[in-house]
Amino acid sequence: MPRRERNKFVKRGQHIEILIENYAFGGKGIGKIRNEEGEFVVFVPNTLPGQLVKAQVKKTSKRYAECKLLEVIEDSKDEVAVPFQSIPGAPYIKLPIELQHQYKKESTLELFKRIGKVANIEDKFDEFISSPSVHHYRNKMEYGFSAIRYDHDLKTDVDEFSLGFKKRGTWWCGENLDKDSGLFDKQVEDNLKLVREFCEKSELAPWHAPKREGFFRFLVVRKSFDSDELLFNLVTTSPDLPKFDMDGFVSLFKEMFGNRLAGILHTINDEVGDRTLSSTGTSRLVYGKEKIVENLLGLNFEISMKSFFQTNPKSAEKLYSKVIDYVMERQDTVDGKVVMDLFCGTGTIGQIVANRSNDAQIVGVDIVASAIEDAKENAKRNNIKGVQFYAADVGKFLNEHPEYQGKIETIILDPARAGIAPKTLRKVIRLGAERMVYVSCNPATQARDTEQLIEAGYQLKKMSLVDQFPHTAHIETIALFEK
Repeated sequence: MPRRERNKFVKRGQHIEILIENYAFGGKGIGKIRNEEGEFVVFVPNTLPGQLVKAQVKKTSKRYAECKLLEVIEDSKDEVAVPFQSIPGAPYIKLPIELQHQYKKESTLELFKRIGKVANIEDKFDEFISSPSVHHYRNKMEYGFSAIRYDHDLKTDVDEFSLGFKKRGTWWCGENLDKDSGLFDKQVEDNLKLVREFCEKSELAPWHAPKREGFFRFLVVRKSFDSDELLFNLVTTSPDLPKFDMDGFVSLFKEMFGNRLAGILHTINDEVGDRTLSSTGTSRLVYGKEKIVENLLGLNFEISMKSFFQTNPKSAEKLYSKVIDYVMERQDTVDGKVVMDLFCGTGTIGQIVANRSNDAQIVGVDIVASAIEDAKENAKRNNIKGVQFYAADVGKFLNEHPEYQGKIETIILDPARAGIAPKTLRKVIRLGAERMVYVSCNPATQARDTEQLIEAGYQLKKMSLVDQFPHTAHIETIALFEK
């Protein structure tokens, strides 16, 4: 067996300094190593052209290497100063929003050319829809407690109580959030240090990830832009619970947030997995109410800590409006017809279509039973008629309900990041719908599915991009396919 040729440019685990020269889809900066052996490409996520960065090689081949960003040594000349604390979840916050949009548009359209085999994608491009709010747009944030804090001055981790976000590229080490990050509610984030101080004074331990032990684990916050209310969830383990002053914790939050405080929940999570909810834990309301209400396009949606809901609701309104434009562009394919809303989640899109059409029959399907229960409750609350929701696997549901065969004019697809399994997509295609409106939070999988849809006789008529998450590499796409 021939020996594998050793990479002449980099080796796995190596730390390198490299200038980022270009931008690829998904926020991957492109750097190049040039020597007497030739030119070698290096991808570093969450970086920008013009930055000098320190990175660690994670994967390497003959042609390129994938790296993990360790540190930005020098900013790009395009970046500007901002009044926010830097966090891993907003790698591009110093880049003017117009340039962010340019990078996202160019890299996404290139993806549809390369993976989706759509040669004339620019001719299909409809609109780039920006977020109404560039800052403080999120309605949910999860802050983690850690017994190990990264000290930026010492450039090492120290054994100290922290509350904030994980240091980029680590699973064991946290960073304190001491002020507004620019993504979530300013009042919450400016007061987070007071929460940290209260918890630290309790002398109960924050979560120690390597040891898998500790009391404090997460603080989760949800916000209603409609009512400006805040709902908190403190996640801890159970053994030291009798020692914790829950009454004092509640009093602190009432003092900090006053009438904005809708409720506080306490969740026990004794599992070692790094997540806020556990399958075996319990959750109880310790103050106020356990749900808040958000309004989208005139419809009210009740949101609990477990509910899935759009993270940027004001941008979601723009996304849904564009989806509805595509769905109802031809009224003859909606009024009095069956419209299937597949992977429907809490049924937002289907309810809006039902609210705006004449006698359309909306059929919503999702595998998550709790989401379907929320969808039914929301439809009842908004007095939406003509909507049926089913908790079922999309692929199996289509076989179990042959009564819809030949009656479906329009299908709305809004799958998870993994896209649609090829087998399921073939079943969707066999339904024979005239039109499909495909919403995606991962254009890479949508571009892959586009090739299969084109082969099945559908044409990509037009597509729009929606910037749901400014300062990140994330972009959402809405594509209209017709036979």
